[in-house]
Amino acid sequence: MKLTLSKDLLLKSLGHIQSVVERRNTIPILANVLIRALGQEVSLTATDMEIEINETIEAQIGQTGSVTAPAHTLYEIVRKLPDGAQVELSAAASGQLTLSSGRSHFKLGCLPVEDFPVMPGADLKHSFQVSAGDLRDLIDRSRFAISTEETRYYLNGIYLHAAKNKGVDVLRVVATDGHRLARVEMPAPEGAVGIPGVILPRKTVGEVRKLIDESAESVEIALSETKARFSFGGVIIMSKLIDGTFPDYERVIPSGNDKALEVPARDFAKAVDRVATISSEKSRAIKLAISSSQVVLSANSPDAGSATEELEAKYEGVALDMGFNANYLLDILQQVEGEFARFSLADASAPAIIQDVSDTSALYVLMPMRV
Repeated sequence: MKLTLSKDLLLKSLGHIQSVVERRNTIPILANVLIRALGQEVSLTATDMEIEINETIEAQIGQTGSVTAPAHTLYEIVRKLPDGAQVELSAAASGQLTLSSGRSHFKLGCLPVEDFPVMPGADLKHSFQVSAGDLRDLIDRSRFAISTEETRYYLNGIYLHAAKNKGVDVLRVVATDGHRLARVEMPAPEGAVGIPGVILPRKTVGEVRKLIDESAESVEIALSETKARFSFGGVIIMSKLIDGTFPDYERVIPSGNDKALEVPARDFAKAVDRVATISSEKSRAIKLAISSSQVVLSANSPDAGSATEELEAKYEGVALDMGFNANYLLDILQQVEGEFARFSLADASAPAIIQDVSDTSALYVLMPMRV
């Protein structure tokens, strides 16, 4: 194998690929990237057996072939080369990869190509396209609620499925950790109606989100019962799905919350952040005393003291005192881009529904705390 390409192009691709490779591996080949030179392109592939990323980039191919090389070492070498440099990669039967750029020369030990695991293809019967912007929106507004509790593994991802909202077909994602729930939707694109409900693992969600940040193209999503594939701009991400049943989240969303509180979202978030400075590190509890024209936020800590702050608000209902985890509340308020946030409440012990007044495509449920 012999090929030449620009440092900048190779570095960008290796940056995408090597993030999948775990720093510690019990299987040595999983620390390597598979490099294949074909025609006028070179493809780079990395996997951790759960997720596989493949990227194809342009290169001048002198001799076709394939080789595996240590992903993180190769990335660090290329990263330290001068900007704009040309990189030549060549591999001989000796089992070494030679990297040359200007006066710099490196030889890296390789492992056999046939040892590199290839994720078996799946019968991905369902396929549809969404814009990169829409997919970013779905992920950003929901992934903060993904559970990190490994014992409830079926909550360690985002539940992607087709649903209906007031008779309209929507593509919906849901994430929850038992304390808060995020439900975000968009009009269902062509081909998305009737897709199986799938749970995308946290790592897959993170990798997809990172890579689509650099893309303005549409993303093709293909699904089966066990795998998902994301394709865009020369990149293909294939991932296993979480094998579990996502809970019936509709039962968690209260239907009888008849008290409406509207607050200026940014001012409220800043007030929560300030008052929470006093709350204990463990519980992060703050109290909201809600009346017809204002909300009084307060926090008490045996060690740090106390804090209160008043904020004008619109409220319909009897006066109410509620407690929330400040961090969870701030996570949700950061998703509100409009001027006002609406809280739909029932009583001090019932979950609260929080929405952006100007955009109801996202709905958040937050469990209260005793304060």
